[in-house]
Amino acid sequence: MKKLSLKTRLILSFALIAGIVLCIAAFFSWEETNEKTNEFFDTYQVALARQLAAADWNAIQINDTDLTDELIDDIDNGDTEDEAIGFAVFNQQGDKIFHDGENGRYFPYAPTPDAFSTHMIDDEEWRIVWVSATHGPFMIAVGQEAEYRADIAWEMMEVFTFPWGVGIACLLGVMIVIITLEFWPINRLAAHLRNRRGDDLSPISDDGLPTEIKPLTHAMNLLLKKIQETMERERSFIADSAHELRTPLTALKIQLEIIQLAPEDEKTRTEALNKLSIGIDRAARLVEQLLALSRAESALRSDTDTQIDWDKIVTQTVADYTHAAEMKDISLFVSSDKTGPFSFANPILAALIVRNLLDNAIRYSPQGAKVYLTLCHKKLHVLNTQTHVDEAILSRLSHRFYRPAGQKQKGSGLGLSIVERIAHLYHASLKYHNTPDGFEVVISARE
Repeated sequence: MKKLSLKTRLILSFALIAGIVLCIAAFFSWEETNEKTNEFFDTYQVALARQLAAADWNAIQINDTDLTDELIDDIDNGDTEDEAIGFAVFNQQGDKIFHDGENGRYFPYAPTPDAFSTHMIDDEEWRIVWVSATHGPFMIAVGQEAEYRADIAWEMMEVFTFPWGVGIACLLGVMIVIITLEFWPINRLAAHLRNRRGDDLSPISDDGLPTEIKPLTHAMNLLLKKIQETMERERSFIADSAHELRTPLTALKIQLEIIQLAPEDEKTRTEALNKLSIGIDRAARLVEQLLALSRAESALRSDTDTQIDWDKIVTQTVADYTHAAEMKDISLFVSSDKTGPFSFANPILAALIVRNLLDNAIRYSPQGAKVYLTLCHKKLHVLNTQTHVDEAILSRLSHRFYRPAGQKQKGSGLGLSIVERIAHLYHASLKYHNTPDGFEVVISARE
């Protein structure tokens, strides 16, 4: 079942509340009107009974009712219907000596002096008051039909309630108009977003929107900004990747052409094959680094994050690079207090940080240097001795694909860029600087 819109739910809610309020008001109005109507007619019955009680009934004979109509005409009882009122006079023996000629003739003799009683007469409920006559031992009974009272009370309640009903209906109509007008800016915003181009990531204007909606548009603008930044990074990544891959692929193609053009020149073929092998290694490493960078760019904190065992990661990475270090006569030194720049992360990305830093330290350190890898105070330090970086290029080391001019070592210029991206992903910072002992890279948890 399709859920109703907020506007429709608000209108229906207000209509329901207005209906409930009107029903409650009508109920209390009915109770109050019915009570006041009963009080009024009780007073009227008592007054009529007292008038009849003041008359001299001694001269009246049993069943002598010829004067009933004349007596009733002499009593001013307003707009009272004939069927709604009646009276009868009884002697001490309970004989009915006089009545109104209409309803009074059916009154039973069941006196409750100076009190009201209820009786069923001709299948109708009647409320009867009994009063003792002033002259002689007579009982006067004046009754009124209960249904007549209810009709009068209902008519009065309708008169009182109708203006309230009209007022609430008008108020509800005004509220519907106001709600429609207040939702108009939201509908306009929805139409604007619906007609936007897919590549339009400009901020959404919140002019004219209700204050309660502005936090939503602000959040949407932040989301659009993040999407735009992500798309720009992806476009930059694709462009840079295509540019960087073009060079090794071109070199590979050239070496392949040399081999094809010199089928009998063994020396040329051997040299070309060596260069081809070097180019393939470079291209493979570049692709590997591009994939690592892509993984770091798209990684999100999720259920894959686990407790990081830095000792295990460092030990395994050092073992992987021991042979490369030995080839350059580089000594590796490791110390750890079992803490790292972050505690929970994707283990693959955490290992990628250590791998890239250690790879750079060994690759760009001179023969016989020393590399110190230290974990302490929630920091990761990598120091390679006998190595210093020109201050002019120090600030650009973490830029993608940046390689200083004249650099002879193989590389893609992505190592520190990947490290920095992963560090930021897990709220850590990357810093590097020259020290008297050499070049040091530090990754630390942000305060």
